[in-house]
Amino acid sequence: MSSANSIALQAQRISLSIAGRRILHDVDLTIPCGAWTAIVGPNGAGKSTLLSIMAGVLRADSGRVLLDGQPLEQFKRGDRARRIAWLGQQSSVEAGLRVDDVVMLGRLPYLGLFGAPTASDRDAISQALTMTGCEALRLRRLDSLSGGERRRVLIARALASRAPVMLLDEPAAHLDAPHQRMLIKAIREQARSGVAVVSVVHDLNRALAADQVAVLVEGALGACGPVSSPQVRAAMINAFEGAIGIERSADGSRWIAFERD
Repeated sequence: MSSANSIALQAQRISLSIAGRRILHDVDLTIPCGAWTAIVGPNGAGKSTLLSIMAGVLRADSGRVLLDGQPLEQFKRGDRARRIAWLGQQSSVEAGLRVDDVVMLGRLPYLGLFGAPTASDRDAISQALTMTGCEALRLRRLDSLSGGERRRVLIARALASRAPVMLLDEPAAHLDAPHQRMLIKAIREQARSGVAVVSVVHDLNRALAADQVAVLVEGALGACGPVSSPQVRAAMINAFEGAIGIERSADGSRWIAFERD
């Protein structure tokens, strides 16, 4: 994969219509290595659809996705799975599996169906369980867990892949505040290690902590860049029809989104 600060993934002029309704329109989005990109926008803006196309789960009507400079469709399925970790909103796994077996699925692109786990695989699994606070759950069956616990296990599966690109669709869904904080810490650690992380984010204050924010409105990209950019902040405010404001915290350490009356 490309070196830090280079381009990991690109969506070029992506358009898609479903049942006669335009979902995405000529979207261009560049994802750098070693950074966390948050995708935000109102309901129905096309956020999850765009992420699914970038993961190769959906095909666009027009445009293309480049992975490390090459068209995504040119990669064989196994090679793509080693390069892109994908977590969808409705990711499903056999409910009777133990947690450690679910997380092991993140290593399948390296092991194959019948390969024996190596020390490196076991280390990746243990680290992923630790990063998501799932160590105490590792021997539990997935169907014995709460919705939030299952979500953390699926995040651990994605982390265990150690793929250079991670695409996460609303990963914080069902997570309580402490585990949301743990997730953000894990995302930041992945980005600092050189991983290109892209996540659809519902909580705008979480999104404002990302390295760059992509704002989607009615299937089009309104702006993309660091939240320090006035253009990006204005696009976020306009995307939510002025129902929010964005300002610096009192100590100047971060940006904060707030509801306007």
